Amino acid sequence: MSNKTILPGQTIGIIGGGQLGRMMALSARAMGYGIAVLDPTEDSPCGQVADYKIIGSYDDLEAISQLAAVSDVITYEFENIDAAALEWLCSQANVPQGKSLLETAQDRVKEKAAIVNAGVQVAPYAVINSSDDLYSESEQIGFPAVLKTARGGYDGKGQVVVRNKQDIEKALVLLESGQCILEKWVSFTKEISVIVTRNTNGETAVFPVAENIHRDNILHQTIAPARISKQAEERAIQSAIQLANAFELVGTLAVEMFLTENDTIYINELAPRPHNTGHYTIEACETSQFEQHVRAVCNLPLGSTKLLKSAVMVNILGEHVQNVLENITEVTDWKIHLYGKKEPKVKRKMGHVTILSDSVEDAIAEIKKSLIWEE
Repeated sequence: MSNKTILPGQTIGIIGGGQLGRMMALSARAMGYGIAVLDPTEDSPCGQVADYKIIGSYDDLEAISQLAAVSDVITYEFENIDAAALEWLCSQANVPQGKSLLETAQDRVKEKAAIVNAGVQVAPYAVINSSDDLYSESEQIGFPAVLKTARGGYDGKGQVVVRNKQDIEKALVLLESGQCILEKWVSFTKEISVIVTRNTNGETAVFPVAENIHRDNILHQTIAPARISKQAEERAIQSAIQLANAFELVGTLAVEMFLTENDTIYINELAPRPHNTGHYTIEACETSQFEQHVRAVCNLPLGSTKLLKSAVMVNILGEHVQNVLENITEVTDWKIHLYGKKEPKVKRKMGHVTILSDSVEDAIAEIKKSLIWEE
């Protein structure tokens, strides 16, 4: 791990050209950094705002080496980086985040074990390698449960709810992708998340606990501050810090959690990067998750995470874009972010809106009143 400080004027290389890379790049540019991006597509959201665009697949070592050649530090905007490419990068370039946490987050079996080893609670689960495993472990764990592929999968893809014995048959198709985990269904009252950032000197900062509402397994709204008890808030923050320290985190870690009726917290998933649930920080906090991430990987002091105002972030999917554009002249205080994606496909994340308010209830009411996100 490098403790080298990367100063403005130098270049940050980003693996992945999506919206997270774009917002990271915009924060870095505001601070005076150059940006290089590696992405397979010519006109990626991050590529549109980068100084250097390297067009290549994420397992293309020649493209990876080109990125390393023009970058003073390298970071990433998604987890599923090719193992061989990551190995080469960590030995040949400045990748302060290293590969350990990334490799853990790529595999749900490793991730669950690492969370438990860090002393933080997850829902009861079992590793599933065969149909026999699934039948026997479902008896132990009980119904309902969720079968998830160990690798890949996002926004609800790569998982099946197993409500009873009859559902096991349809869940078996996931085993064709390889190892899975079977996880007990947690009867939660809220889904919450905490984003924690740590630099190479071990300085750590935590963003306010956010409350998340999903539709069709895709994040719909993030509400900050989360409408939870002080005890739950403290437990959530402590869990995130405990994980960051155990993993010797450098950069950003988003920790998604389930909160039960008695304020018990179960860790659901980890993402070692800026995250959709942290977009509200761009306007609502003194320092955004993207600026904070840049500070961490460049080994600068971290900024204040103070919440300046209550906020609700709502995702703009493909089916919402036209309605947002038609209403844009009618809304004065909405912070509208569009990601530069050309084709507004249904369920595709095209942007987000953040509404700041004196109360989250007022912001939620304003979103409902617009009718843009009516189901």
